[in-house]
Amino acid sequence: MPHPSIPTITSPSVTKRALWQDTHEIRISNWMTEWDFASPLDVGLLGAPYSNASITPSGASGGPEAVRMAFRFNVTFSPDWDTDIQKMTMRDLGDIAGHLTSVETAHQNIEDAVSGALGLGRSFVPVIVGGDHSISAPAIRGFAKANPGKKIGVINFDGHMDVRNFDHGNHNGTPFRQILEREPHIDPANFVEVGIHGFMNSSTYYRELLDQGTRVITAREVQKRGMEECAAEALALAGKDTDLIYVSVDIDCLAFPYTIGTSAASPEGLSAWQLLEGMWLCGQDPKVAALDVVEIDPSRDVKDLTARSGCSVILTFLAGLYRRLYGDRGY
Repeated sequence: MPHPSIPTITSPSVTKRALWQDTHEIRISNWMTEWDFASPLDVGLLGAPYSNASITPSGASGGPEAVRMAFRFNVTFSPDWDTDIQKMTMRDLGDIAGHLTSVETAHQNIEDAVSGALGLGRSFVPVIVGGDHSISAPAIRGFAKANPGKKIGVINFDGHMDVRNFDHGNHNGTPFRQILEREPHIDPANFVEVGIHGFMNSSTYYRELLDQGTRVITAREVQKRGMEECAAEALALAGKDTDLIYVSVDIDCLAFPYTIGTSAASPEGLSAWQLLEGMWLCGQDPKVAALDVVEIDPSRDVKDLTARSGCSVILTFLAGLYRRLYGDRGY
């Protein structure tokens, strides 16, 4: 049940349990249960099923439900990362209530839910599943509110810079302009864009970011240099003189074959392995304290492929986080 002091959090839209699992092969959908808002946890999943602020028609409000359903395909061990996360405690906090007609109200609900959940006295890493990318601005504000006095760095894995102007209000093309212009504890020099696509962004906004000290690492640069080197640079810049790092992943940072179920992908994007290498490194970094994954649109998806990509992003981040928290391989 939702916590009485956080009315903006409701029960998850769906709770999926795998009907079958091997004794030694634990399904994620059986391993992650709902949180009682009291017991200790390492990671808390929070759904932000809101996509009314999308530039293009979007069904990304179904993203949290699609990811929860797709977790039934996953287990706790990955030989790729030589890590079993089974000893980690991950709980589902539920979904954040949206609003049918008001973007401002929906975004305030997200801010209040994130700050409220993190303020309950149980330290954990929030993993927030959107929703369109507009949810990141209020999520970051809520994260900052729950960490008063802390300086925050931000890394955005994305096909788009998402720093468009406010001619059309707050939407999924403006989350990081909101953060850079309205949040004084986030310095543009500690904001890093990774995976930005060709022919999908404005030269005006690109130059603006560079002029204010933001590092933009394009998908082509990742292809040439390798994700390990690029992610290490991003973490160093976001972490320079900051206390915490918030990581945002727009699933459209991936190239077409991996992101059928999103509205604005392109062939210039990252490969799945490049993004996963980035998540593995982010999970291990001692300053990374929050993750969101957005723009998974099940209405466009085929055979849950994009939702399953989102699951892999989250679980790979958790594998890195497990290594950081527990210092072993988990088996």
